Amino acid sequence: MVKVNLWGSLRSATGGLTEVEVEANNTGEMLKALAEKYPALELIIEGGVSVAIDGLIYKEAWFTPIKPDSEVVLMPYMKGG
Repeated sequence: MVKVNLWGSLRSATGGLTEVEVEANNTGEMLKALAEKYPALELIIEGGVSVAIDGLIYKEAWFTPIKPDSEVVLMPYMKGG
């Protein structure tokens, strides 16, 4: 199981939960499992989210491995300028 910390507006899609758990081995599997478990997250995920694993932020990195003890944070899509 992967523990996923949710930031900001993503929490409203899970009924206010700040942390959830899903079965996943990589970021793609994690996002798919989150969308299945919390349907309100699906549109948000499709629109784009950022994932931080052990302090590194990934964007559209579907096959990035996640270890069971990794710190995982799901955030609204981060844009720079």
